[in-house]
Amino acid sequence: MFFKEKRDNQSKDVCLYNIIGINLYGKKDCLGISISETENPKYWLGVINELKNRGVKDILICSTDGLNGF
Repeated sequence: MFFKEKRDNQSKDVCLYNIIGINLYGKKDCLGISISETENPKYWLGVINELKNRGVKDILICSTDGLNGF
């Protein structure tokens, strides 16, 4: 979800990401909410590393909207 952030009399677009996990039984859990100004592979690597550090053991499917290099 994109929205405008206003800081120091300047406005810029930022994106809010909901990171959703679905277990083998079909139960959905919100694993995190993240805000970023850019969408790039380095940003997502940080998100994935954070999930790993919090105990996510495996990611079987990842759905993106055409991010190059992911």
